[in-house]
Amino acid sequence: YSLVNAFQWIQYSILSNVFAIFYGVSFTQIDWLSIVYMVAYVPLILPATWLLDTRGLRLTALLGAGLNGLGAWLKCASLAPDRYPITLAAQTVCAVAQVFILGLPSRIASVWFGPTEVSTACAVAVLGNQLGTAIGFLLPPVLVPNTPGDVDLMAHNISIMFYGTAIVSTLLFFLTGVVFEEKPKYPPSHSQAVLQTMPPEDYSYKQSIINLFRNIPFVLLLISYGIMTGAFYSVSTLLNQMIVTHYKGEEVNAGRIGLTLVVAGMVGSIICGLWLDYTKTYKQTTLIVYILSFIGMLVFTFTLDLGYLIVVFVTGGVLGFFMTGYLPLGFEFAVEITYPESEGTSSGLLNASAQIFGIVFTLVQGKLTTDYGPLAGNLFLCAWIFVGIILTALIKSDLRRHNVNSGIMNLDVKAVSGD
Repeated sequence: YSLVNAFQWIQYSILSNVFAIFYGVSFTQIDWLSIVYMVAYVPLILPATWLLDTRGLRLTALLGAGLNGLGAWLKCASLAPDRYPITLAAQTVCAVAQVFILGLPSRIASVWFGPTEVSTACAVAVLGNQLGTAIGFLLPPVLVPNTPGDVDLMAHNISIMFYGTAIVSTLLFFLTGVVFEEKPKYPPSHSQAVLQTMPPEDYSYKQSIINLFRNIPFVLLLISYGIMTGAFYSVSTLLNQMIVTHYKGEEVNAGRIGLTLVVAGMVGSIICGLWLDYTKTYKQTTLIVYILSFIGMLVFTFTLDLGYLIVVFVTGGVLGFFMTGYLPLGFEFAVEITYPESEGTSSGLLNASAQIFGIVFTLVQGKLTTDYGPLAGNLFLCAWIFVGIILTALIKSDLRRHNVNSGIMNLDVKAVSGD
């Protein structure tokens, strides 16, 4: 259902020119159908992470899946040119659902998987959101071709997309209720065993937040993660406008370029997850991927207007491989340097930072793209990503969770050998 939620986030933006015609609104109003995902996240993340920490995985997952389905059905009621407010309200419900989704990957990975699997598991869980974005780039331009002279046909095509999404979302909600369990019978790692033996009264959500903001490496990661992920959100939201500016009538290829960007990022996520499980080189890997993302953004920026779509496909794929591949790295790095604080809280704050930067970047880059062209907007992002490199380099990493697991494993070995 993380996939379907991400699909609903991007389905308007990749068809921004089509929905602007259908609802008779400006591109900025269509951009807000994406930005609302970011706006809703910021004030709701603290209540959502409190719920995850105090009520557990299952209830949080059910809330996310239920709201995801509700928002999808509300969109089916917005199939008329004068119903933009309804579709905005429906997208807001989906945005609230996202708050209960984005914090789950690192928590599920820690609760259900052992030390040699946790980074890969987190990367696979994040993959659902990335795959949803990929399908959101690919399917909508195919299902809803641009038919500016026939609004009725446009409404029919949009209805196919909306009703199909609603049916799938409802099925996923029921599946979540049937199969989603709170935790395994036995803790999969020593660090989880330690956390599960702590009395509930020893845990303070407020103190956990205070501890995180006192952790300087985490604060640096909070800002650098927000910059990178916010830049990805901005590029994804404005991709249609950037492509159509230089390649008229290429809405379908704009979607395919977005698909290429995200699919390459999915491969990058899995490779990075496997690499972290094998090497535990969290800071080094994060910094290298950040630098390569910056180089990819520069290349994408200066080759966008060459007039060759194949070049945009290649540069978009390279950019996506590193920029999207960074997402699970940030989650896992945060868990390592903040243990024993809750994974849900640290990942929730990272996502909140990403949403804040995403809002600012999308609004500023959108304005620059409209007034001065895609080059100005992309250079704005390049400058911020460079700042993120500097902040990442300043992080002093203390791999607390890894040290707990390896330390107790060494004690076990000594006990067995009679030492």
